[in-house]
Amino acid sequence: MTSPRKAGAVARLRTGGPRRRPRAGAQVRGGVPLPLLVPALIGLAFLLVPLIALLIRAPWPSMPELLASTAVWQALRLSLVCATAATVVSMLFGVPLAWLLARVEFPGRGLVRALVTLPLVLPPVVGGVALLMALGRNGVVGQWLDSWFGITLPFTTAGVVVAEAFVAMPFLVISVEGTLRAADPRFEEAAATLGASRFTAFRRVTLPLIAPGIAAGAVLAWARALGEFGATITFAGNFPGRTQTMPLAVYLALQNDPEAAIALSLVLLAVSIAVLAGLRDRWMTAS
Repeated sequence: MTSPRKAGAVARLRTGGPRRRPRAGAQVRGGVPLPLLVPALIGLAFLLVPLIALLIRAPWPSMPELLASTAVWQALRLSLVCATAATVVSMLFGVPLAWLLARVEFPGRGLVRALVTLPLVLPPVVGGVALLMALGRNGVVGQWLDSWFGITLPFTTAGVVVAEAFVAMPFLVISVEGTLRAADPRFEEAAATLGASRFTAFRRVTLPLIAPGIAAGAVLAWARALGEFGATITFAGNFPGRTQTMPLAVYLALQNDPEAAIALSLVLLAVSIAVLAGLRDRWMTAS
């Protein structure tokens, strides 16, 4: 009588050996089905053709002259300063908020997380209206800021920073929270057993562990703030040299000088490509 081990060996020889499970991320061999290939190529063209058209129609000979104008440099400088300030504000409040969502159990945490990520899907112009209702001169909070401290945020450079931070902070919170959830909390527990307070453990242990996630979230927040339009024009207006950022300058130039609008758009496109290239290993899975 044949033993089970020998029977299994014979079966493997007949079938060409043991079956192997496909490893995760392995590419499927064989031809691409036409019902999948055609819509995939159409989708790729839909995303790439507008960008290629922007490069084709760009006024390359007059590009240096267009980018050297005073209005362009004012908008560019203001955009860089406001986006950087908005990123600093996002880090100052967003990192503790991400830690709270990742490490602390409290009732309604899921609802708070949903509200924090709401600006990601909220139309930017609605966010600008909400900021006006909250921080405007007659807003829920803005009226007290005006009467008590003489602080007026709408239609000021500070208002640009507030509008950009409102739409950019969720990107940082999501990135840092995901990094915190992936980090091993036992390092913090070990620091606590050695006598470190929770804040000391966060500052000395947690922050170095999640530094790459903070950097990635900060770059994403900065890029989002640099490209913000709807909330900025609604809450801060469009005043050259004071609240007119690059996206607003593109919108204004498109009505009067389309070539200048294309030149400004190319600058923002180059920044976006640089951000995606720098963060590629952070959000794309390795093959």
